[in-house]
Amino acid sequence: MHQDSNGGGGVITNGDTQWMTAGSGILHIETPPEHLVVSGGLFHGFQLWVNLPRDNKFAAPRYQDIRGGQVALLTSPDGGSLLRVIAGELDGHAGPGVTYTPITLIHATISPGASLTLPWRKDFNALAYTLAGSGTVGTKGRPVELGQLAVFGDGDSITVTADAKQDPRHPTMDVLFLGGQPIREPVVAYGPFVMNTKAEVMQAFEDYQAGRLGSIPAAHADVRGEAS
Repeated sequence: MHQDSNGGGGVITNGDTQWMTAGSGILHIETPPEHLVVSGGLFHGFQLWVNLPRDNKFAAPRYQDIRGGQVALLTSPDGGSLLRVIAGELDGHAGPGVTYTPITLIHATISPGASLTLPWRKDFNALAYTLAGSGTVGTKGRPVELGQLAVFGDGDSITVTADAKQDPRHPTMDVLFLGGQPIREPVVAYGPFVMNTKAEVMQAFEDYQAGRLGSIPAAHADVRGEAS
């Protein structure tokens, strides 16, 4: 369950994405629903921080509640892979996520033994993170497995192939593809703040301590807030 000082909120369920832009500053909290605390179980999620260019660092905060059914669903020509375009676009098919810089974010499920090649913009960098399963990446077939990140070089396509035999706990290979135009600006990060200079980070801490980033909703005043 998400709530923030900018009025954003919602329950993140299977296949959903919460896309929060901190911008000029926001406080947010995520708590498991009470019924899940009682029943127990595991959450499987992925948290990614995407940098903003200098000119957008102080943009107004916003929250995008992207339901699993809203993403663009595609399949590979051989039907061996299911693609969920969350943000950006793939071969003319756009995802619902709105970003300040050109970005592509895709969650792919690749069947055992299947190979997936995606067209990719030459001016984008390209990353592939293995969420589940194992396989190989690139034209040289370098092995990857759960929890490993592959960084691709220059080119106009990226290839991932799932091993024919997968771990019974992960019957398919799941990969998160991410790329975007490099910002090429200085980055200074400390705590939850990411800015261009140390002075800007110190100012962000002062703004947080002075309450300028907003306040935690009263209904959750007993839950620790996270500044971003």
